[in-house]
Amino acid sequence: MAARSLEIGPAGIRTARTLEILRTERGLAQRELAARVTALGRPMSNTMLSRIERAQRRCDIDDLVALAQALRVSPLALLQGATPPRPCFGTESLAMLHAVMI
Repeated sequence: MAARSLEIGPAGIRTARTLEILRTERGLAQRELAARVTALGRPMSNTMLSRIERAQRRCDIDDLVALAQALRVSPLALLQGATPPRPCFGTESLAMLHAVMI
């Protein structure tokens, strides 16, 4: 039997990137997220998670659902991709912006 292709398509790549973005935004190490997923009943090592994030391993639907639960987002959020962060202006940033506009 021939080996199955590992080529990851655009949706898989987008999901991998979104997964990494959401994990790091939440301040979670790969080991911590993998432990959360495992605690939900879907065994996952940090190596498996690393390979998913680098698009070197396919993320099947059960992995996707467990990862979404562990990150407290919907599976659709992982599939659609992260939204760009909104700019956050502090007092200094507003003063600089005002100075540039004058």
